[in-house]
Amino acid sequence: MTFSGFPDEGLVFYEGLEADNSRTYWAQHRHLWEQHVRAPMQALADELAPEFGTAKLFRPYRDVRFSHDKTPYKTHQGAVLHRDGRGTGSVYVQVSADGLRVSGGCWRLQPDQVERYRRAVDDAVQGAQLARVVSQLREEGFAIEGDQLVRTPRGYPADHPRIELLRHRSLHASQQWTPEDWLHTRTALDRVRDSWRRFGALNQWLADNVGASTAPPDRRR
Repeated sequence: MTFSGFPDEGLVFYEGLEADNSRTYWAQHRHLWEQHVRAPMQALADELAPEFGTAKLFRPYRDVRFSHDKTPYKTHQGAVLHRDGRGTGSVYVQVSADGLRVSGGCWRLQPDQVERYRRAVDDAVQGAQLARVVSQLREEGFAIEGDQLVRTPRGYPADHPRIELLRHRSLHASQQWTPEDWLHTRTALDRVRDSWRRFGALNQWLADNVGASTAPPDRRR
């Protein structure tokens, strides 16, 4: 299947799911999700694969085991590609009733990764490089996000020139586009491809300076 855009029927499907997130609605409209959401997202991933690698499409079911929200279905379809399986340097795309979203970077770092990340940010050369990458992404319209400490990390001065970056425990850039006519065309592919390319410098920095975790997950961090 050649990607030709995300049909409006897919966005309408998600509008309905937001209003009625039930198994009954899902059973009655699943064919719309398969045809107008899942299929074009897979086609998009397939066309991007020669340049970026194989992206994983997320399942539509929510994990409600530890959530107060027990609605069974996600109201968006996402696809993610992890750089070399490292757990850092990922790219992501998502479609929903709100439009198209792209992201790149890291969403979750383990304690040993956070330690390496902060050492690199503190370094005059590597830290300055990341600051330039982040500044460039902001100038290009991307929001810089991620889990952050409210206070200054232990062992670093409050007046550190890169204190904002030091507070991060994860770091990613994102951009959201509201639904417009181009979303239903191959222009959507161009926007995702261009954004993923722009995340390259951030992801390369994370790969070079953070890398994979050598410690088990710590949910208390």
